[in-house]
Amino acid sequence: MIHLVTFMSLVLSLFGCHICFAGANRPAAPVNVSVTHLRADSATVSWNIPEGETVIGFAISQQRQDGLMQRFIREVNTTSRACILWDLDEDTDYIIQVQSVGLYGESLASKKIHFRTLKKSEHFQSTIMDQDDPAVEGLDISRHLQTGEILIIMTVLLMWAAVIVLFCKQYDIIKDNDSNNHSKEKSKPLSGQSTPEYHNGGLLGSKFQRTSSSVSIIKV
Repeated sequence: MIHLVTFMSLVLSLFGCHICFAGANRPAAPVNVSVTHLRADSATVSWNIPEGETVIGFAISQQRQDGLMQRFIREVNTTSRACILWDLDEDTDYIIQVQSVGLYGESLASKKIHFRTLKKSEHFQSTIMDQDDPAVEGLDISRHLQTGEILIIMTVLLMWAAVIVLFCKQYDIIKDNDSNNHSKEKSKPLSGQSTPEYHNGGLLGSKFQRTSSSVSIIKV
């Protein structure tokens, strides 16, 4: 019995040390969390990481203020300090919290940030809730990538359109040449149906001669 109690105490001690070690190595919570680039159906969340922290990802808790919808976004193996929230409802209040993901677990959640999406009739604008506007790291790069992809797609589509137009023109030229050759062949007379030549008076002359030769003259 004494050995069992000693073993359990050792296990609890090791487990407690593991928890303390893991908790001590978890990253600190993100700071300067803000919401910018508000639209009717999207918004951009950005944050900063305290210096000296080893962070391999982030986690975002998103929910409507009325509690009708909750979403949890988690991404690892990234150094991004911003995330775009999509499929939001227009003119709706939301609450978000951000956590840093480290090698030994996730940090505590940041303080709650409240924001409200715009109406569809409203123009695009940038609004910051509760914080000063920090630099959104990685956001400009993703925008440039999206613009580059659109340009590549448009170039490929234009090239395909040019190829189709060129093919249609070549097809029309070939079709016209075939039609002209066919009409020339029809207009050329056949050798077996050619009109006979009329030599020395032609056929009519020879006919009249045969008729006149058959008449005999009788003298009285």
